[in-house]
Amino acid sequence: MTAALLAPVGWAWQAAGWLRAARTRSVTAPVPVLCIGNLTAGGGGKTPMAVACLMRLAGRGVTAHLVSRGYGGRIKGPHRVDPTRDRAADVGDEPLLLASYAPVWVSRDRAAGALEAAKTGAEIVLLDDGFQNPGLSKDASILMVDAGQGFGNGRVIPAGPLREPVADGLARADLVILVGPPASRSAAIARWPELANALSAEMVVPETGLDLSGQRVVAFAGIARPEKFFETLRSQGAMLVRAEGFADHRPYARKMLDRLQATALQQGAMLVTTEKDATRLPPAFRREVMALPVRLEPSDWAPIDRIFAKLAAKPPSGDR
Repeated sequence: MTAALLAPVGWAWQAAGWLRAARTRSVTAPVPVLCIGNLTAGGGGKTPMAVACLMRLAGRGVTAHLVSRGYGGRIKGPHRVDPTRDRAADVGDEPLLLASYAPVWVSRDRAAGALEAAKTGAEIVLLDDGFQNPGLSKDASILMVDAGQGFGNGRVIPAGPLREPVADGLARADLVILVGPPASRSAAIARWPELANALSAEMVVPETGLDLSGQRVVAFAGIARPEKFFETLRSQGAMLVRAEGFADHRPYARKMLDRLQATALQQGAMLVTTEKDATRLPPAFRREVMALPVRLEPSDWAPIDRIFAKLAAKPPSGDR
């Protein structure tokens, strides 16, 4: 009922997006731009996909820079993230995490960030989010879809989770990646047949040498869907004696962290969080918490490699 009542507001949101796109003159960067986005508010696996692409491109000898809006940070940019000096409160948690893999720029004006990246040696710019932002031309776009969430109720914000209608978004995407275990992917495709041709991918925990099997754990996460992280811990054999989810990007107050630490001590458990959450912890507290790494693993890199090859064949913008 609430979604139906909010539907007219969603139509207004949709119309505003169309009007914005019509009125905005897109900037074309001098190097190829690959956007990694999604159709819903939050989640989808954009950051793990960005990590996977940055590592793949580095292995090919390609200098890639990433541009992010820097959600949750105070710096408007363009600003190149310095992981040794910047904090999540300055640049946002995701850019700070990604900066350990490649040069990262935070810029509210994404086009300005892409231009700065190109000036400083980027051969390709990865745009973290921004699929619905018309200010910067994209040479290719990859859409990430969380199999557990899919497209929700199919309605646009605020009546549902969508940033734009599904058909409009899929029509602009070069590749759609459906992220989740096989059962979740099958359920998503049954509900949304338009995902039948999506490339499948799973979140995996790389070898760290730490065995969580039977380990008592107090877990906490402030991401789009904390329950995904908790399920990952359970899949590693961890015994979750407490699991607390918080809002995405939420800063952690010291009082809250002290409470979590006290709970872990009382339960004889290990404190565990995500790598993204760890960037928002006070430096002195990070020693008390294990940050569990997770990586996105596509079932087939060939479709992604073809996009990379297409981008490499693009002439400089002045010759287009």
